[in-house]
Amino acid sequence: MSTSSEPVIIVGGGQSGLAAARATLSAGLRPVVLEAGAEPVGSWPAYYDSLTLFSPARYSALPGMAFGGGDPDRYPARDEVLAYLHRYAGSVDADIRTGVRVTAVHPRPSGGYLVNTNAGDQIAAAGVVAASGSFGNPYLPKLSGQDDYAGEVRHVAHYRRPEPYVGKRIIVVGAGNSAVQVAYELAPLARVTLAARAPIQLVPQRIRGRDLHHWLHVTGADRLPRSVLTRLVRHAAVLDTGVYRDTLASGLLARRKMFTAFTPDGVTWPDGTSEPVDAVIFATGYRPNLAYLAPLGAVELGGMPQQVGGISTTHPGLVYLGLELQRSFSSNTLRGVGRDATHVVTALAEHVRGAGRRPRFTRRLPVRR
Repeated sequence: MSTSSEPVIIVGGGQSGLAAARATLSAGLRPVVLEAGAEPVGSWPAYYDSLTLFSPARYSALPGMAFGGGDPDRYPARDEVLAYLHRYAGSVDADIRTGVRVTAVHPRPSGGYLVNTNAGDQIAAAGVVAASGSFGNPYLPKLSGQDDYAGEVRHVAHYRRPEPYVGKRIIVVGAGNSAVQVAYELAPLARVTLAARAPIQLVPQRIRGRDLHHWLHVTGADRLPRSVLTRLVRHAAVLDTGVYRDTLASGLLARRKMFTAFTPDGVTWPDGTSEPVDAVIFATGYRPNLAYLAPLGAVELGGMPQQVGGISTTHPGLVYLGLELQRSFSSNTLRGVGRDATHVVTALAEHVRGAGRRPRFTRRLPVRR
């Protein structure tokens, strides 16, 4: 039988896992963080070199530690985030093990879980926090003719810098922040088209002299529940200081509806014309990276976990962190994951201690899209 003396295993040591570790300690439980990478910073080292946060430093901190480092209204670069996460990991008095990949989680008949790792270890756990994010599971759609296309096809997860694309004909697929940011970076060096099924919705980064996140914070919109968000958010919105709008208007960066198929040397557009293309970069999002939960049957065939608000609907003692729109607009961001960590760890602690009743959601419910 699982007991509160057994650790809570946190799968993933990035922003979600570190926030979970702090919340678990605050709840009086013992966290053990298992991070597959070499450092307790999650997937941040693998992001493209020019990535910057879309929220200012003052709104980009995890619980208990300000982002710091100068102007609070700046937009921190990728390497600043790495440094911040290193400092944060050092401030959390938890057992953080790097280079340890979780390969499977199994239920125990008496309660709790057995967590298998790539080192061959099997760890008994009172509960599990699945905080492994989605960067390790990029979504790359399969289009007609793609197998015969001789050019380069890659997901933005594997894009690092623009220099290899100088002078080439490039299509960036997507309508979100990453698609527009990468296309904008490539546009001065290559012939670039943004292709997307949905319109690109540019939202002003600053309103009345203040960053959008100031207004999200003061109005409470940053905390709108998922049930409201799914009605409001139809397409991805791209935060823009004006540079993207101007680049699109100038013609330096073209925009077209999604191509219909690949050809051996390029693509076919909706009007039937074909065009040679050197490379296609898909910024088409990610899916939760949860293959290790397959033995539990906690994940649907499409890879989506069965959960409400981050609490498993199939397995007591299993919770999730860092899912897109898990509880709010900011659930999978530095500024929002801390609130979700408190919520799911509170439910987990109640279960581990047997506090009178099981967590609120313990039966299979349909997953809301």
